[in-house]
Amino acid sequence: MFEIRRAADRGSASFGWLDSRHTFSFGHYYDPKHMGFSALRVINDDTVRPGAGFDTHGHKDMEIISLVLEGEMAHKDSAGNIKTLPAGEFQLMSAGKGIDHSEFNASQQQPLKFLQIWIQPNEFSGEPGYQQKDFGQQPGLTPVITPTGEQGTLSIKQDARLSQLILPAGESLTLSQQPGRRFYLHQVKGQLTVETETLLPGDGLKVEQRHDLQVSNHGDATVTALVFDLP
Repeated sequence: MFEIRRAADRGSASFGWLDSRHTFSFGHYYDPKHMGFSALRVINDDTVRPGAGFDTHGHKDMEIISLVLEGEMAHKDSAGNIKTLPAGEFQLMSAGKGIDHSEFNASQQQPLKFLQIWIQPNEFSGEPGYQQKDFGQQPGLTPVITPTGEQGTLSIKQDARLSQLILPAGESLTLSQQPGRRFYLHQVKGQLTVETETLLPGDGLKVEQRHDLQVSNHGDATVTALVFDLP
């Protein structure tokens, strides 16, 4: 499989305070062809107006990842975490047996742009957890989330890995896919060439039953993408 999900083909929702683009079926958007990929269930590309946000609501048995692209997010949850998430930092909230939380635009002047990602866990009804970290902007493939929390990564309750891919202009690298694994690439910034195809911001790519995957930056600016390694 080598299947591209173009940004323009995603589902959408607009509520005045929120504009959202849904890679997979979510809320009122339903497409039986796009229900998720392996354990990856949600990638929402959200823009929240100044001062607005998601009021307190609950989740159970879901691994919820947030990455702020622009602005700053204010987080509060029933486990006692009151945090601010600036652009570039990753947040991983394990809902476990149940957690209530709210997410708001911390600015009264600037919009908040962030990715909300859900991964289905392989452990259920455990204690909720919260993790947050900035992994920097070093070129190459940087592990961000792993099942074991190795090398300072955030620890997820699933046999899944998330890496941050940053390629300077003119650079390329090879992603090696192990037998039985799947990749999902989500393009964040710039134009990325994968094999002979081009990904633009918001585009996604499903990959399975491939050994190696060549990714390149043929442009004149640094590109950023997220790479999911899934069961």
